[in-house]
Amino acid sequence: MSNKPAYSIADQISLLKQRGMLFRDEGNAPHFLGNISYYRLKGYWWDTQNDFTNHTFHARTYFEDIIDRYNFDRHLRLILFDAIERIEIALRTKMIYHLSMTYGGLWYLETSLFNSSTITVNGITKTVHQNTIEELQKEFNRSQEIFIKDHRYRYPNQNADAWKILEVASMGTLSKLYKNLKHQLPEKSAIAKEMGLNLHSELSSWLEAITYVRNIIAHHSRLWSRNMVKRPTENINNPTGQWFVNPLTQVQTKKPFLIISCMVYLCNEVTPGHQIKTKILDLFNNNPNIPIYKLGFLNNWKNEPLWK
Repeated sequence: MSNKPAYSIADQISLLKQRGMLFRDEGNAPHFLGNISYYRLKGYWWDTQNDFTNHTFHARTYFEDIIDRYNFDRHLRLILFDAIERIEIALRTKMIYHLSMTYGGLWYLETSLFNSSTITVNGITKTVHQNTIEELQKEFNRSQEIFIKDHRYRYPNQNADAWKILEVASMGTLSKLYKNLKHQLPEKSAIAKEMGLNLHSELSSWLEAITYVRNIIAHHSRLWSRNMVKRPTENINNPTGQWFVNPLTQVQTKKPFLIISCMVYLCNEVTPGHQIKTKILDLFNNNPNIPIYKLGFLNNWKNEPLWK
């Protein structure tokens, strides 16, 4: 049955012990389970089970090691959120600048600049561009930024210039807007090149994957040992920056490793001198007992130019 009885914290600890989990200091366990839910921690001990039906654990599986995994993942997500901020702001800035300089401040409304592909939402078929603009307008309408509230007050029912409205656009909306631009627009290629990629399709692929991770992080969800639903293009055309010289394994591409590598690459291009890679490597060095191969960091990854 999908519905099960609720367990007290004492019962949760008892159940874990019955299944073979060990505790170095059981007295601390109620504190952790009182502040981090049992079900949330389950994602960090799932691979330590030797029987996925009865949920029994491998020998020497310690509760404290699970907490270490949880804290490691939390710290990694904080580092990556810093990277995503840099990438998102750079993308926003470049889209606003290049497209506004050529087509004016309302370029985002010009249907002639976008592909005419369609999407069906709630039974209604519309262009992808129209759907994205509707999402953008919703973000604008609910924004409480002072400059947006000022615009709504001073210029009611008047469209805001790109440098206003895109400042409150989510990364997902920015990514969709960029991807839907007509491929032959020189500005689309210019933005990709300034971010270190020679093909706009590569940047679109990376942005989709990074947006996916951004949403995981924003909801405080688990990156640890997760298979990525969105996977960025691995083979990029004549990269201007340091990338991989050896093909990646399937595990490296389906785990967070590839997307994290894309973030480091983009940060190298848009914020030289950043400390993202250093912080990640320091986190790894400070947690030598964490099996980082669960994130796809394996197969001699340290010797790749990007990670040296």
